[in-house]
Amino acid sequence: MATSEADWSRPSTWAVKRFGPQAGSLAAAVPVQLAKAHAKAHATHLTAGLKKRSPYGVTLAEAVRENLADMARELAEPVRDVRGYEYAVINEHALFPYRYADRPRALDRARLPSNASPTRQRLFRAHGPQSPEGLFELDDDLTTEEYLELHEAFEELGASTKLVCVFFTADVESGIHVIHWGEAHLEPDRTFTWPHSEQLPVAPVPLE
Repeated sequence: MATSEADWSRPSTWAVKRFGPQAGSLAAAVPVQLAKAHAKAHATHLTAGLKKRSPYGVTLAEAVRENLADMARELAEPVRDVRGYEYAVINEHALFPYRYADRPRALDRARLPSNASPTRQRLFRAHGPQSPEGLFELDDDLTTEEYLELHEAFEELGASTKLVCVFFTADVESGIHVIHWGEAHLEPDRTFTWPHSEQLPVAPVPLE
């Protein structure tokens, strides 16, 4: 489910249920923070002067996390540290940013890389939505210690805290292409099933 451009001026019912009175502020602030992160990553790319192995992607990922955490502090909301990474938590919903492609691509094409860290997988398994009915789940007699650990909630976030994903695509030349936020269930093949998703507007890159 995607919101229309006319709806971008006000938060959706879904957003209000997740974020309460901060929903409108978040819907407006998240695109701005991604645009600021791109500006920082683009500047780092230019400074490096490299045609290959550009630091853009790494810098962008770090800047987005930092910017969302700073945004939460400005809104007087908590920021939780999970294995060295800070996550903004608003009304018991943690924002998880992820650039799923470096070119415009549909949200249903998003996929975690094969070398995704156990921390990322555990965040989705323990704090993401339950598997939609009818999809494959591991039988009890096939569970392993590793599988159970992936479903163990992070104490730093709190067992009741749920993930809200902020998925976007971006590249060094064009900047942010598209932004989606919503609830994503991680499948065994590292793709995602979205019980709910909405598109956010793309903010202009701030002038340097």
